[in-house]
Amino acid sequence: MKYKLAVLDMDGTLLNSKHEISEENKRALREAMKCGVKIAIATGRIYTSAGFYAKLLGLATPIIACNGAFIKEPLGEEGIYSNPIKTEDVLKVIELCKEHNLYFQFYDEENFYVETLSHSALKYHNWNKKQKEEDQIKILQLEDAASYLKVKDIKVLKISIMDDDPKNLENIKNIISKIDSVEVNKSWYDNIEVMNRGVSKGKAIEALGKILDIHGDEIIAFGDNYNDLSMKDYVKTFVAMGNGEVYVKQQADYITDSNDDSGVARGIYKLVLGEKDH
Repeated sequence: MKYKLAVLDMDGTLLNSKHEISEENKRALREAMKCGVKIAIATGRIYTSAGFYAKLLGLATPIIACNGAFIKEPLGEEGIYSNPIKTEDVLKVIELCKEHNLYFQFYDEENFYVETLSHSALKYHNWNKKQKEEDQIKILQLEDAASYLKVKDIKVLKISIMDDDPKNLENIKNIISKIDSVEVNKSWYDNIEVMNRGVSKGKAIEALGKILDIHGDEIIAFGDNYNDLSMKDYVKTFVAMGNGEVYVKQQADYITDSNDDSGVARGIYKLVLGEKDH
């Protein structure tokens, strides 16, 4: 078997535009696991959100959450890897967001923290109404996030800053990038994401590979956006989705079909299972 581990981004990759996992993708991943290939999810999402979709797959998969700041086995009670942002850096970023009148939200392992119920927080709030209690995302609305962090021991894994104007995001990205101890990335057109320095999906794959005793040349990864590119440096083959960003596709070793055409399944069948046509 050429690969021992396949790592999948979620939004824009494993999930289609309706935020669903196609039956074809499910079948392909089950076939790969039957052949001894481990499957892992690597996402910018909070762990609990990613865990919901892992359950839909019906597979026990390690989850790399918050762009690589956290890794947890699905059946484990404790995370197997964590790299949170320093509290003083979180406070700096919050202050900058307020100075520039920008929406922000941040996450630890299980909780979603906001001051204003807006953007993706509002989407999750509405999503929760349709879910069983154990599948709901815990959203904590704070009166003042900075004051809360000064008295609570919160291990913040990621901060998301969102705005509909890309110029505002580019401006704040340039400012925050001057903080030497944080990492700034982008996973969608209307956001930027802040993690601790050195955090990336690629670094998390390296850490997971060591835990599983799997070398980089035995790993394949699938992604569609800029925050997925770091995976390329830690795997043998990086597969870009047909719907991916142009630059991401230019850097890829292989381009598969779009997320709405079960591109993950096509890549698994062709590159991992070695089937010419399916």
